[in-house]
Amino acid sequence: MKSFLFTGCIEIKELLGKKADNEAKLMELIEEVPVDSIYYHMHSYFLHHSYIVEPFPHDFANWVAIQVRDKVLGEKLSAITPWRNKNLEDIRNELIEIIDQHLSDIRIVPGVIYGHPFYFMKSRIIEVPTGLSASSLGEFRDILKVVEASAIYNHIFEARFRVKKGKSDFAFWLDDEIKAHDLAEKIDMIDAYMYSLEGLRAKLISLCNKALGE
Repeated sequence: MKSFLFTGCIEIKELLGKKADNEAKLMELIEEVPVDSIYYHMHSYFLHHSYIVEPFPHDFANWVAIQVRDKVLGEKLSAITPWRNKNLEDIRNELIEIIDQHLSDIRIVPGVIYGHPFYFMKSRIIEVPTGLSASSLGEFRDILKVVEASAIYNHIFEARFRVKKGKSDFAFWLDDEIKAHDLAEKIDMIDAYMYSLEGLRAKLISLCNKALGE
């Protein structure tokens, strides 16, 4: 049996030199920026905030709601999450469709008056070994309690989406190595976009405790 190696991550950010100061420009740039930028703005919130500190789970919804002060569009955009079988182009198209329909309905173009423009970025994730490994479900649970939050991000968000595995590293290991098939399925069914990293940590530990009968 292979041990599970917990690996954290750091993020190297890159400005794209593109900015939007109103919702029409935001839609235009969403259509043309590299798909890596869509990934960054849909996921960076989770890596940057171990706890929920803003009203919505991604940069697009938060900028519209906070900087433009268009809470209606912010709420509409917040409903878009990359969970399950969506790819990044699906998400791009959903963002464009919702903004376009919203602008058609209100017939004006809300923009920044006192807030900050939206600066498009992308990033590169570099994995960093934590030196922690688990060879049993009990060890796995105990390490989840103390491992740095970036490892949870790396093994769930990065593994599922950018690496295109479709499942978290946790679910793969529990299924293939520990043969904890029911637990692996429950972890795979978690909608990670409904939690902060610390919320995810607590959820994972709770599921492990139940599997261990504790």
